[in-house]
Amino acid sequence: MKTGIQRAFAPFKVLLPEYAWRPIRAVATALTTPVVFSQWSGHFRSSLREEAVSRRGEPLPWYSYPCIHLLMHRDFAGRSVLEFGGGQSTLWWAARAERVVTFEGDVAWHARLAKVMPENVELHLISSADRVTCLAEVTRVLDRLPRPSFDVAVIDGDFREDVFEPAIRHLSEDGALICDDAESYGFFEATRGLDIQRADFFGHAPGVVLPRCTSVFFHRRCFLFDAGNPIPDLAKAL
Repeated sequence: MKTGIQRAFAPFKVLLPEYAWRPIRAVATALTTPVVFSQWSGHFRSSLREEAVSRRGEPLPWYSYPCIHLLMHRDFAGRSVLEFGGGQSTLWWAARAERVVTFEGDVAWHARLAKVMPENVELHLISSADRVTCLAEVTRVLDRLPRPSFDVAVIDGDFREDVFEPAIRHLSEDGALICDDAESYGFFEATRGLDIQRADFFGHAPGVVLPRCTSVFFHRRCFLFDAGNPIPDLAKAL
């Protein structure tokens, strides 16, 4: 599939010698690629709005773009999602999954989220005062549910290392545990000795300057990585 720059320079390749058109095309590619990426991905709009959105203004999870692109092309119909840390991602998951259970530790943010959450979201306010209290409240809610309870669990909030164990415990055998900012927390240490696989998705995220890592932990059979899923052509969305 030819890019816009390749199509634009096609006549120059016919009319001009290679030494003339090639450096011009190289400079044009270097200058336009960041602009195209920022507009196409929604990074520019996310930066202005200070929240994760697509180029059309729709909610996005605040994960790295490579991870977002993977999730965008998977089917979550009929599936349940557990989320630690609510926000734009909660709205994104709610539009795709049958059920979302979200824990949020910020009182003001929880109140704001509660006003916009759809009916398939179960939003819980938990204490962020200390790790022991947070974990006790999370455990009390989750232990009322049958196991396995969730197809996807997302850790992106307070006390991330502490909620890793209950998240894994309530995850289905073919489920996935998504850990955002994985390079900054003790997820590697938390998985030592566990029979679990990991895929790291490095890249930029909505409205963020520097690249980051969103890691997906999973057992040997995970629906996200089923080879029966087709490989999408993201360039067609440009």
